[in-house]
Amino acid sequence: MNASTHSIIRETAEASAQGRIHFDQVVGRLADAGVESYVVDFRARRTAYYLLDDQTLDIPLDAPDVAIANDFDAAALKAAILGAQRGEVMYPEFKRLSCAAGCVGYAVWIAGRHVTYFGRRGDAHDEKFPD
Repeated sequence: MNASTHSIIRETAEASAQGRIHFDQVVGRLADAGVESYVVDFRARRTAYYLLDDQTLDIPLDAPDVAIANDFDAAALKAAILGAQRGEVMYPEFKRLSCAAGCVGYAVWIAGRHVTYFGRRGDAHDEKFPD
């Protein structure tokens, strides 16, 4: 992976973690850098980025300050997603809300324009990117 792509991914992850940019800005920057998808794992506290040429980059993820709930609450998760889509919920808060809703992680499919959220027992919620 070239230094520019590496830098863009790290800077984007940092800006998101600090609540300085919204999800659509994250996706735009990563797409421009050649990222095809990425997977957030709250339990392992990492995000894995996958480039179009199959190169990968793992970046540590700041753990939310809330335990991951045992039960998957799709309605609570959907509320957090809608708040993020409206620009009312930035990533630090989104992590807390999604963990409280029982989300252990998610996969963002940039090319497919959707996100799949996962619960402890294989529960899943698929959310299309807003148009």
